[in-house]
Amino acid sequence: MADDPVPAVTEAEATGETAAIFADIRAVYRVGVVNLIWRHLATIPDALPWAWRAIRPLYVDGTIALAATAFRSSLRPPALSHVPSEVFATLGLSSADLIQIGGVLAAYDRTNSMALLALTAASGKSVIAGEGLPPTTSPDQPSEDDITLPALTPVNAMPPHVAALVTRLNRLGTDAEKPILASMYRHLSHWPPYLGLAWAVLAPLDASRALHTAIAETSAHARTLAGGIPMEAIPPPPGALEAIAPFIGDVLPRMVAICGMLHAMTTAPDA
Repeated sequence: MADDPVPAVTEAEATGETAAIFADIRAVYRVGVVNLIWRHLATIPDALPWAWRAIRPLYVDGTIALAATAFRSSLRPPALSHVPSEVFATLGLSSADLIQIGGVLAAYDRTNSMALLALTAASGKSVIAGEGLPPTTSPDQPSEDDITLPALTPVNAMPPHVAALVTRLNRLGTDAEKPILASMYRHLSHWPPYLGLAWAVLAPLDASRALHTAIAETSAHARTLAGGIPMEAIPPPPGALEAIAPFIGDVLPRMVAICGMLHAMTTAPDA
């Protein structure tokens, strides 16, 4: 747990019901990683089963995926200039590197937007949990490509300058005194030149507050959409809402906006 910015159960140390839910999250998300919010909830008694069983049916039947797709397409963050392939090559990033980087960004683009909507809805409403975990597949589940991610690098295993850059990037777009470290930057630390490029394009938007405005608009729009997601109200277990609050209030809207911008910049075809 020491490598995570908040208390969290690693996928390797999960056992019993937690391990089963983690496996189900990977199957439903179709991404080979369990996001930090779920691993953090696993440290709070009954919080992970409550949250996942509350919103899982909406993942499986496509409600959240469709809402997240509409959500992402409606956002209008500042557009980053397209980066030509020769610029990436000059940075030492190969075509294979860009495929992997694009996979990281696609995975977070998908999972963060869904989690933001679902957990915002679950913070005020939830579904009464049934007994046991439902099946991991459904004929109504939208078809999504599986995404395999590289290892999540511990910050203390990064070269000092890379760890410092990850920390600096994580402060962009937030006024939080000690913001939770977004896992996306840890995944992208496998390609330090890309982190440097991300800093170069995002830092001016942070300085002008344009990035903060985009994140605030992302958060407000998520709250509006989440209010229309149907859930039956029951009390969450103690500590669950407090655990979710910094994620839906800061980390997730911040990374939805930033990841979407980087994803569009990185995967746009050459003109």
